[in-house]
Amino acid sequence: MAEWFGAPIMEKLVNTCFQYLGDQVRWQTSMKKELERLRENHPKIQAVVDYASRQEQIRDQNSAINEWLWQLRDAIDEADDVLDDLEYIKLEKQLTKTKKQRKVRSIMKSINKRLVKIAKRALKIDPNLKRLEKVVRKLDKVSAGFATFLHLVKDAKQEHQEQQLELYRARETGSLPKNDLIGRGKDKDFVLKWLRNPSDEYQTTLYNNISLLSIVGQGGMAKTTLLQHVYKDEMTKEFDLKMWVCVSNNFDVNRVIANMLESLRNERICLDTLDALQKSLESVVKSKKFLLVLDDIWEENEERDKSKWENVLAPLIHGKLGSKILITTRMDSAALMVAKVINKKNEMLRLEGLKDDECLLLLNRYAFVNVERLNAYHNLRSIAEKIVKKLSGSPLAARVIGGVLNSHLEESHWISVLNYDIGSQNDISSILKLSYIFLPKVLQNCLSFSAIFPQDYEYDKDDLIRMWIDWVSFNCLIFEERP
Repeated sequence: MAEWFGAPIMEKLVNTCFQYLGDQVRWQTSMKKELERLRENHPKIQAVVDYASRQEQIRDQNSAINEWLWQLRDAIDEADDVLDDLEYIKLEKQLTKTKKQRKVRSIMKSINKRLVKIAKRALKIDPNLKRLEKVVRKLDKVSAGFATFLHLVKDAKQEHQEQQLELYRARETGSLPKNDLIGRGKDKDFVLKWLRNPSDEYQTTLYNNISLLSIVGQGGMAKTTLLQHVYKDEMTKEFDLKMWVCVSNNFDVNRVIANMLESLRNERICLDTLDALQKSLESVVKSKKFLLVLDDIWEENEERDKSKWENVLAPLIHGKLGSKILITTRMDSAALMVAKVINKKNEMLRLEGLKDDECLLLLNRYAFVNVERLNAYHNLRSIAEKIVKKLSGSPLAARVIGGVLNSHLEESHWISVLNYDIGSQNDISSILKLSYIFLPKVLQNCLSFSAIFPQDYEYDKDDLIRMWIDWVSFNCLIFEERP
């Protein structure tokens, strides 16, 4: 349902009708209100249709909205037919225009241009106007019903906000590296050297036992990958305890502390209160030299977030001198905030883009995976060199584009990727969008369906597949003719 309504038929209808308003005097009063109403309500109607189409139980339990959806579809289909006829007539007139052009010019010269314009408005009669007028009124009448169901969308948004903490699960970046560390060797050496440096024993602050280093960079710069390789390095065995926690942008104090404990014990923590969690963490780290990685920290409200981090980090003051905290973040302000909490100098390692040769090596690693006789693809390798120059050295972009290229080892496909407008150099989302655009249509639909889940929601793979199957079946049903 959402697909057929997603086409801009209503918008096209409104624009076409307003073009007629300039030539039809009677239309300026008779249809203008309906058209303005359709234009204003269009986004709200779309919201109701999108939500109802994604929720199968809505269709099953609410016969009224199901009937309204069918009426709306019928009205839009009828409008689309009229617009197709008008488009055909317009093309037909364009073909005959050249033949009549000379005759029209001779008439126009003998009549005042202003009078001709008035005469055209007053005398022009288009037999399709009645059809157009009819579909506008029908669509306006049906569309008025959206207000009855708008509460469904509003209730869904409110329910999502209330349940977000309950449904939220940590983004499982994990401590084990999944990608090669191409181009970040020097950065890894820097972090390992920092880990070996002794802490300042002469500090008198509450957190004198802890040192802090922030890894800062734009999305896709391999911050997480870098620390995964550091975390696995033999050197880190010098620490008594190691903890890896992905924080992400829905920061919950209890969850972060619980994840620290789970990282140490490899079991689910059942403690509910903040006090119980803090005391449990304190007992585990007491007199122990620990390494803590806090991956993907964000800052939304400095004062509120600072208070939360004070609660998270308070148990760590009982750790042994030489304990270390590594954080990754896209935001300088988030790094500064954590440094303020533990009263430390804001030490940062800023990750910039890879050099072109490093980025090309990474892209080719994914573009030609499991490909034999690479020399046979010399033309593709030259295209890859041009593509890399558009990626701003982003390791994530290189991996994503490499996967897109690997799907079709054909020159036309690679040139299409090369010519794709990736937008802002600082916006990784445009690169990720490209990986969606080049997916087969059926996979695009499945991926779009997954967007109904809250960010970082953890779902079971088999459950998702079953939901895909039910969703496809529902869409097949929705497109069938009604009995």
